[in-house]
Amino acid sequence: MTDGLQARRRWLHAAAAGAATAALGPLARPARAAGDDIVIGQSAHLSGPLAATLAAVLRGQQLAVEEFNRKGGVGGRQVRLVTLDDAYDPARCLDNVRRLIDQEHATALFGLASTANVAAVLPLLEDRKVPLVGVYTGAPSLRQKPHPTFFTAMASYADEVVAIVRNLVTVGRTRIALAYHDSPFGQQMLPVVEAACRQLGATLVAKAALDIPGQHSVAVCQSLAQGAPQAVIFMAFGPALVPFVRAARTHISAQVYGPSIANSGQLLKALGDDARGLSFAQTVPYPMQATTAVTRDYHAVMQRARLPVDFDHFFGYLNLRVLLEGLRRAGRQVSPQSLVTALEAAGRIDLGGYAVTYGPGQHHGSSFVDLLIVGPGGRFIR
Repeated sequence: MTDGLQARRRWLHAAAAGAATAALGPLARPARAAGDDIVIGQSAHLSGPLAATLAAVLRGQQLAVEEFNRKGGVGGRQVRLVTLDDAYDPARCLDNVRRLIDQEHATALFGLASTANVAAVLPLLEDRKVPLVGVYTGAPSLRQKPHPTFFTAMASYADEVVAIVRNLVTVGRTRIALAYHDSPFGQQMLPVVEAACRQLGATLVAKAALDIPGQHSVAVCQSLAQGAPQAVIFMAFGPALVPFVRAARTHISAQVYGPSIANSGQLLKALGDDARGLSFAQTVPYPMQATTAVTRDYHAVMQRARLPVDFDHFFGYLNLRVLLEGLRRAGRQVSPQSLVTALEAAGRIDLGGYAVTYGPGQHHGSSFVDLLIVGPGGRFIR
């Protein structure tokens, strides 16, 4: 992971020169004048306040590309991942996607990292018939309307909320409070949590909007405490997790649950002992033990890169493994349309411990959700 603003500046400077820092690996490189590479295009927030929490995910996806290429790529053709910075801005993301299609000649898009950015580019991708396979948002709104070239590889946030609420109801904690980001993400997830509580027999006893950086966490937690909740759902992400959890420790005697997007190794490290007892939904299998084929592959690439095994790297690694398998199935002469055809014809794709299922009317491949608790030393307990 990068170490703050200075590391991000070094990375951006290197990317502009056609290189990359050791921290993130070769994420963005200019197109070569000649060559037979298969280009995957990505627009993501390489700068801005949320950039640091994405760094390990980006490194994990790059490790997947390097592993795939070492094994021969697609019939001998190498895959090249080109990542451009959009600073979490939809307009910049749209410009980047146009560049990736028109100048980089991307066969597929991958790893767009916000709900608004994905929504902004979907009409263009439908018009240009370019697939987007795997995104770093589980927003239900993006999955409601069928799209001919949009595929997801992970469960939705709605799937995560249902798993959290169902678990709480099962153990008798039916009085739930909700803190949600005062943002489009939070506003969209509020009715999802309300509906899950109604359907599963829980009561939403309190709810409050939280500012993006979490500066008003104390006031929000004091407000939620008035409902005497037995559990708190933190429907937010980014740096706000740290002040919110610390405020909740003081003002609310209830366990805090968060979605997968809130789980960042960097933020858990910043919380220290205060992270103990937090519970997170996860949309990837438990990666800390090499018990399946895909986790053994992951452990091997992490050992080769001399990096510690964690969820953040695995999230990027596994998402891109799904797209790479689609490219492999499409074959050496892969094109945007043949990739869509290959995915729709694939049915169940098992990577060896994690599976997605696609078809002509099924582009959202997984509903897998696991729940984990942060234990001593920041280690996850299943």
